Amino acid sequence: MTHRGHGAAAPLLTYADGALLRAGRPHRVLAGSLHYFRVHPGQWADRLYRLAALGLNTVDTYVPWNFHERAPGDVRFDGRRDAARFLRLAQERGLDAIVRPGPYICAEWDNGGLPAWLTGRPGVQLRTSDPSFLDAVGRWFDHVVPRIAELQAGRGGPVVAVQIENEYGSYGDDAAYLRWVRDALVERGITELLYTADGPTALMQEGGSVPGELAAATFGSRPEEAAALLRARRPGEPFLCAEFWNGWFDHWGEKHHIRSARSAAEDVGGILDAGGSVSLYMAHGGTNFGLWAGANHDGERLRPTVTSYDSDAPIAEHGALTEKFFALRERLAAVRGCDLPSVPADPPVLAPRSLPVTHGAALLDALRATGEPVRAPVPLGFEQLGQSAGLVLYAAEPLLPEGRHEVTVTGLHDRAQVFVDGAPVAVLETESASFTVDGAGGRVRLALLVENQGRINYGPLLGQGKGILGGVRVERRLVHGWTMYRLPLDEWTARDLAVATAAAPADGRAGLATATLTVSEPTDTFLRLPGFGKGFVWVNETLLGRYWDVGPQSTYYVPGPMLRPGENTLTVLELEHLGERIALEDRPDLGPPEEYVETFD
Repeated sequence: MTHRGHGAAAPLLTYADGALLRAGRPHRVLAGSLHYFRVHPGQWADRLYRLAALGLNTVDTYVPWNFHERAPGDVRFDGRRDAARFLRLAQERGLDAIVRPGPYICAEWDNGGLPAWLTGRPGVQLRTSDPSFLDAVGRWFDHVVPRIAELQAGRGGPVVAVQIENEYGSYGDDAAYLRWVRDALVERGITELLYTADGPTALMQEGGSVPGELAAATFGSRPEEAAALLRARRPGEPFLCAEFWNGWFDHWGEKHHIRSARSAAEDVGGILDAGGSVSLYMAHGGTNFGLWAGANHDGERLRPTVTSYDSDAPIAEHGALTEKFFALRERLAAVRGCDLPSVPADPPVLAPRSLPVTHGAALLDALRATGEPVRAPVPLGFEQLGQSAGLVLYAAEPLLPEGRHEVTVTGLHDRAQVFVDGAPVAVLETESASFTVDGAGGRVRLALLVENQGRINYGPLLGQGKGILGGVRVERRLVHGWTMYRLPLDEWTARDLAVATAAAPADGRAGLATATLTVSEPTDTFLRLPGFGKGFVWVNETLLGRYWDVGPQSTYYVPGPMLRPGENTLTVLELEHLGERIALEDRPDLGPPEEYVETFD
């Protein structure tokens, strides 16, 4: 093992002869991923208790850079971002903690955790030893790593291990970069166990591991093969599954991925039977609140991730305990050999009800009323507009001769609704797409409402820009003279919502709508939006997330702490077609299920 330097506290976790030790005694890490940024802070303590009741002795969390530093230099660790409070609550529950500060985290999180203000800089080479990237990471690490260091076990805290980068072997092979990250952690005070985590193939392990630091694996099946690979490559190191995928996430338009309790418990048993340690990914998934859900790219199309991050985890999105919870608890209890915390009841939920909605301003009128536009000869991308997420409304008035003309949009990321003279004419969902417009010898009012559906979080397209990046042309002629309305929905305040809602009359098609929910005691509930198509929903001033009738997700979890006693306002920004009511239900509907077990074939 690498020595951390003279005078440094000895790590609590060490290893020798293939055995993991805690304070010198044989030990297994029995961890579960629970991301503080996907759980309302008012529920952190409850979810940590449930994790301990599952039979785990460690909580595992990422730290998403873009969540803490929304704008360059504006680094925040308060409220929802108070990672130190979360880790102290874990310690109070008797749990150790593993922290994974990246700088890249994947996690189906927007941009893999990297800030859009960084990835949008021309020429920056992400996740490499490019000095411009390292300079930015170093400044972020100056903020985050000392906070983690203060909470290490050697200083009386819960943190027993820190991950170096994240599954780097699935991305690149810049060994100098990985060494730089390791050294940056050590130089800023990390003295506990350091490790890397990569897929269970020679290619991934070679690209992502660091000499002298523990190499772990991430997988969802075939634990015996993973153990054999790691032990062959790293004799003398303990077998650690840093992520065991006991469930899976969902993309819009697909089915809801599940994994049977029996299948998950059998493979966890295989890890334990091989003498290994394990971290369940996820133990409790939580929710991609706001616009934080990421996206994948399958080589042909963007695959945006849904708002729910339930992930078929043993502790469901709203805290309920599943069949998988009890199957895994049985396996873990046998290894722990001690009494586990008592099993808590499922959280209470509001009784079902139906809320009528009041239609507000029509879509385009509402969006034009929310701020001063930006003008430029060509359409600007989100990054050029200083915007990370949400929508941009692009408007121009090209002169069209008589006849039918093909209009082509290139470099579209991700989805555009097209309006001509205020009427919807097309929806574009590929990077290069066309539609036709009839000209009469005059100018037409062309508007494209472009949605960022989530930044790519995995693979070579990480950091890809958003908006109209290639231009718009009529036949072969480019359209110039654009007016752009910035619509960073995740930054909207209650006043912004009110201004948009009251900006103009309703047109009955799309736009703003509101409903009032009155509760005596705030309790969890699930929203369903019958008759609505695609859009965004706020609970009071908090953006709950995206919704879309393509599914699979049909209800949207509202944590009780997000509500307040008395009246609550639900606001919907509908892009396609408005419904007449919002239904509150007492159970989730995440869509038709499909069994899914990840392999590396």
